[in-house]
Amino acid sequence: MRKAIQAIAVMTMATQIMVNSQESLTGKDTTDLFYKHLSLKEVVVTGSTGLTTISESSTPVRYISGDDLQRKSGTNIVDAISSEPGVSQITTGGGISKPVIRGLGYNRIVAVSSGVRQEGQQWGDEHGLELDGADVSSVEILKGPASLVYGSDALAGVIKFNSAPIVPYGKMRANINAEYQTNNGLLGYSLNFAGNKNGNLWNARYSGKFAHAYRNSADGYVPNSQFGEQALSLMGGVGRSWGHSHVYASMYYLMPSIVEGERDEVTGELEPGYVGNTSYKHGLPYQKVWHYKAVWDNAVKVGAGRLNVVLGYQLNRRQEFEESPAEYGLYMKLHTLNYNANYNRVLRNGCKLTVGVGGMYQKNVNAGEEYLIPNYGMVDVGAYVTAGRRFGKWMLNAGARYDVRHLRSDALTEDGAERFAAQRRNFGGFSGSVGTVFHVNENLDLRANVASGFRAPNVSELKSNGVHEGSQRYEVGNGELKSERSVQFDLGMDWTTRVVSVQLNLFANRISNYIYLHGTDEVIDTEHKTYRYTAGDARLLGGELSVDAHPLHCLHLGTALSVVDAVRLSAPAEEKYLPFTPAPRWLFDATWEINHGGRGAINNAYLKAEADVNFRQNHCLTAGGTETPTPAYTLLNVSGGFDLMRKGRKVMNVTISASNLTNVAYQNHLSRLKYCAWNAVTGKRGVHNMGRNVVIKLAVPLEF
Repeated sequence: MRKAIQAIAVMTMATQIMVNSQESLTGKDTTDLFYKHLSLKEVVVTGSTGLTTISESSTPVRYISGDDLQRKSGTNIVDAISSEPGVSQITTGGGISKPVIRGLGYNRIVAVSSGVRQEGQQWGDEHGLELDGADVSSVEILKGPASLVYGSDALAGVIKFNSAPIVPYGKMRANINAEYQTNNGLLGYSLNFAGNKNGNLWNARYSGKFAHAYRNSADGYVPNSQFGEQALSLMGGVGRSWGHSHVYASMYYLMPSIVEGERDEVTGELEPGYVGNTSYKHGLPYQKVWHYKAVWDNAVKVGAGRLNVVLGYQLNRRQEFEESPAEYGLYMKLHTLNYNANYNRVLRNGCKLTVGVGGMYQKNVNAGEEYLIPNYGMVDVGAYVTAGRRFGKWMLNAGARYDVRHLRSDALTEDGAERFAAQRRNFGGFSGSVGTVFHVNENLDLRANVASGFRAPNVSELKSNGVHEGSQRYEVGNGELKSERSVQFDLGMDWTTRVVSVQLNLFANRISNYIYLHGTDEVIDTEHKTYRYTAGDARLLGGELSVDAHPLHCLHLGTALSVVDAVRLSAPAEEKYLPFTPAPRWLFDATWEINHGGRGAINNAYLKAEADVNFRQNHCLTAGGTETPTPAYTLLNVSGGFDLMRKGRKVMNVTISASNLTNVAYQNHLSRLKYCAWNAVTGKRGVHNMGRNVVIKLAVPLEF
């Protein structure tokens, strides 16, 4: 009986697609840096064809383990993963970050959490991902439009945030995490308790974080850049011989201030209304964001396969306070129902087959006195099939999906004038993927993939008509926009030995009807520049090169280069480049593993140094004042950590890191604060990114 229950627990973990450790066929301890790169190929991920391993995926997949996340510094989870090759972020202050994959972001990326796609007004620059970073145990980054399981919008790819895996049978575990950052005084904490008794499962977590204004060597303290967040998540479920059933509920609250950068044009003094530099209180304007989620995740054994059914409900409430903390101006409530059902099994010929249907229903309601988008309703449904089979040294993957979307937006008359016209639009599109992996030998894999993608324009692109305080823009939609359609080619090579690992991924992406914002000279609001949505055919080329070397058992040397070139086809010179494309980036790092597997009080101690080289970005959309070139800069970072041991068990993990060690004053090309008001103190437009920051993390694991 005991063995049967243990087997059920293992199956439950597998159905959740959560990886607790990077287990390798080598049998070596894979927390050892020398062996870690060898085990990554066998990590199980949710790829374009469902459950697979990285070594069998014909499209690029990046996996970030929980240990790696603990070693990273950042003010939020997107900030923490933005150093991965091909990944960057759009930032609006210290608390809001949006992921970008290979130059594409916003609704072109599907973020998955708790088994459903995250929906929270992600079309806006000032709307980040409403996720508790402490509740993320690992991250999977799927690049390109090849993912057919999670929906049609994933032209850029999918970022899957995995919660903690199921606790082993008969165990109870608790974790206490704490964090402090010197630059913005960030204080963070997280308490977690989980268990598995006779197949009855539970997991509970409460987290909090708050920070005052951040500072840099150019602006000093950046007024109104403080933020705070709180999060609560609960999971309960059962694992039996027939499968599992889990219920997940969470609440996330974020209160970010809005940085406007307004100062007196002559003296440079701050405008009235800002709070003290090191105060955790919020000045005007600021937002209040609540995100509620409930998910029912089920996996049932049916014949020789497995039926998976996931149902989810999300409510995103977003309020914006501009003139008074007692009265909001903007208030949007977004309701989302998610559903996904699929059946997968391995056929007699070894083919892994998945057939499924998924989609969502959305309803947005405006409850404030200001408007950015109209009230709308949306129905989305898609059906898909994926397959994968090995033929000797060849692994073939293929899949197809078709989506239908109906969007209905309501009319609105304000002060006798039409603010929004009613509109009904229907969209439909095909997505497909065919790829192969050729295992040349135990060290070398070659990959090739071609995929088509489809994305319908969102309601903001179609119907926007209002001021975005966080990005300092007045945005106007275009109701005539058509769906984006892409065709992407990927070529890749993985070469891995005991001493060195090389990954090369190249891509070419052709997108028809690419939708983007374009600055104009028209004046609708005297305090904000007007931007309009437009579209044109686009081409993106680029790739990532990663090299990891271990000349000594305890020494790790790494480098990663990411390049994207994004242009609009048949456009004049001043309108040639697509806006908001990340600059080329080159990372160098060296890690010295001081000890590993020892029996003393200190274990897994390491020191790491990193150089983050960001090249000048001249390839930008200058027409209409949409954006400006960004100078090059280099950031130096250092970090270190160790496990504190007692009687052979880890009692605490300590991590200390310092980012931007030389306190460089810089503006990232994708920072929206780059376009804030003119600053009489610096003689430049906009606000700079964070200066030197030391981060201290403590993690205390408990097991019962």
